[in-house]
Amino acid sequence: MTNYPPVEYRRGAVEPVECLKASWELIKDQYWLFFGLVLVGMIIGGAVPFGILMGPMMCGIFLTYFRKRKGLPIEFGTMFKGFDYFGQSLIAALLHVVPLTMVILGAYIFMYIGMFAAMFAAAAAGEDAAPVAGIGFFFVLILFYIVVLLLVILISIGFTFAYPLIVDRNMSGFDAVKLSFRAAFANFWRLFGLNLLGGLLGMVGLLLCIVGVYLVMPITLGASAIAYEQVFGLSPEREPNLPPPPPAF
Repeated sequence: MTNYPPVEYRRGAVEPVECLKASWELIKDQYWLFFGLVLVGMIIGGAVPFGILMGPMMCGIFLTYFRKRKGLPIEFGTMFKGFDYFGQSLIAALLHVVPLTMVILGAYIFMYIGMFAAMFAAAAAGEDAAPVAGIGFFFVLILFYIVVLLLVILISIGFTFAYPLIVDRNMSGFDAVKLSFRAAFANFWRLFGLNLLGGLLGMVGLLLCIVGVYLVMPITLGASAIAYEQVFGLSPEREPNLPPPPPAF
């Protein structure tokens, strides 16, 4: 049973260019701190399969952005507070990683089965029909991978707000994923534009220098945090659960 109030979200609220600009304004005075924690967080998150550590790392990264946005102090160790949300972030991570893994694995299986099927069909039809069979398989493969790409995009955009909701609204992993999908699809094309701009920045970083990809990651992740704020707003900072004061005599 949930113990949090209903969370409202805005439709068509994400402004992709403003998200990137606001992200840079947010982190520019502590850019290298954010660069370091994002880089280390991604390395730790990718060290264990199935997103077991990626969930808490993402929660910790978004926590630093939200604290910075609220004017609260942050340090490198703030990122590791994401482990306070380990259980719920693990649920969200598994809900994210498992479908993507199944889609990608299915794509590889289809590719190999289709390749061998086309080879056998071409051999059975004779040399004259072999080019036609090869061209047909090629177009079917292209169409299939377009469908796979669309599924990956839908899943990735749907999870945009999952970790921020766990951190900012203290939601369960399952409920955060459900609400993230509803809010993300209510802002789908704007989030698609934000991801496209982030991808272009990454390509520029890749062309200039491979390490440039990592240099833009703090900005693109910060843009996702800003997009979350545009859609949901940030909740007030919760007071820590301290024991009640002793009675006065």
